[in-house]
Amino acid sequence: MSNKAVIHTDKAPAAIGPYSQAIKAGNTIYLSGQIPLDPQTMELVEGDIAVQARQVFTNLRAVCEEASGSLQDIVKLNLYLTDLDDFATVNQIMEEFFQAPYPARAAVGVKALPKGSQFEAEAVMVLGD
Repeated sequence: MSNKAVIHTDKAPAAIGPYSQAIKAGNTIYLSGQIPLDPQTMELVEGDIAVQARQVFTNLRAVCEEASGSLQDIVKLNLYLTDLDDFATVNQIMEEFFQAPYPARAAVGVKALPKGSQFEAEAVMVLGD
């Protein structure tokens, strides 16, 4: 019998493909990539990389909370940027949402992201000890 459970909240964008917002396996939650979609309209938020990053982290926070956790429970964060010149701005926005100790992280430059987004983030969260 599997201990896998689907995590879903209307406070984050619905999946735009064949995937779940997150999957819980034991005390580990694997959060799918979030792009800066407004969960109400399912449209990309308008604005610069700072606006997009805030929306991405807001979406991730909503999924964490639905899984009975918080952004502080994230142990690994993967960031994808279409322009690595935006790296410093994303770091500044990340500091608005996360506190030390920060999660382990990778930042990867990519050619393109879904719906023309400039930024995407995915994460792994662990609850409890």
